[in-house]
Amino acid sequence: MAELRRLGQSDINISALGLGTWQFSKGNGLVGRYWPVIEKEDVRDIVRMSLEGGINWYDTAEVYGKGKSEEALADALNALGDKAAEALIATKWWPAFRTAGSITATIDQRIEVLKGRTIDLYQIHQPFSFSSIKAEMEAMAALLRNQKIRSAGVSNFNETKMRQAHAVLKDHGFPLVSNQVKYSLLDRRIEHNGVLSAAKELGITIIAYSPLEQGILSGKYHKNPELLKNVSGPRKYISHFKPSGLVKTQPLIDVLERLAKEYNASASQIALNWLIHFHGETVVAIPGASKKHHAEENIGALTFKLTQSQMDEIDRISREVSK
Repeated sequence: MAELRRLGQSDINISALGLGTWQFSKGNGLVGRYWPVIEKEDVRDIVRMSLEGGINWYDTAEVYGKGKSEEALADALNALGDKAAEALIATKWWPAFRTAGSITATIDQRIEVLKGRTIDLYQIHQPFSFSSIKAEMEAMAALLRNQKIRSAGVSNFNETKMRQAHAVLKDHGFPLVSNQVKYSLLDRRIEHNGVLSAAKELGITIIAYSPLEQGILSGKYHKNPELLKNVSGPRKYISHFKPSGLVKTQPLIDVLERLAKEYNASASQIALNWLIHFHGETVVAIPGASKKHHAEENIGALTFKLTQSQMDEIDRISREVSK
């Protein structure tokens, strides 16, 4: 079993990697169309392999396929029976064009879609809605008091909004346990905008999404730039997915691949390992997996730990190529 760490100031212990499940959306809805449909058997295998490899929690959301991701995850966990009895679920409420009242009004629907499984972490997906953060956190506090959820977090909140959410929950006797934000070796904004330092100060776990920068940190595009022609959707407009972007980030890929040889690992596993160890236990990550070999890759990142000097070297080169 992989080493566990505390989720914020809660009584919940999680593996340093969770499994992001946006890709389980079944191609449903505007957000779900980003991914091809994954067959039920493959979803089940990915979830099983992740669990057996030491990943004990799964991150999903209401907006992922209009609940289809939640449903697919619950089906896969339930099919595993006792093996998944202690698997943890994190999901998110979608705020756009809604008020805080929707948080309490729709919680039973979320539980139903999750086939009655416990919501271990419930998150506000992003900070923009028709209600204030205060009203939203008071609704989350009501869910906590009524034991509808085990812990509360946020996603995509800046430092000011995160501090405000933390303060409101604290007034009700509950901790804000997490803030899920974009963070990788090629996107280190939270280190400079106050989010990471505030999280460390307040004991809030940072959940890093897109930890491999949409696959760029795997090095596969650097090895074979022809693959850029197959990139579709929003990724094709990102600077990293342009030939000039590959040239700029090549020094980072070089060090990741050199260390990968030393650890009999992959560049992706080195990148993930850096992310979950460089800041102590503050940062966890949720790489996705749309194929079984992706799940195997994720698991492998939990089987070793880079030395401090190796992490420092990656840090230095990452800063140079991220400028």
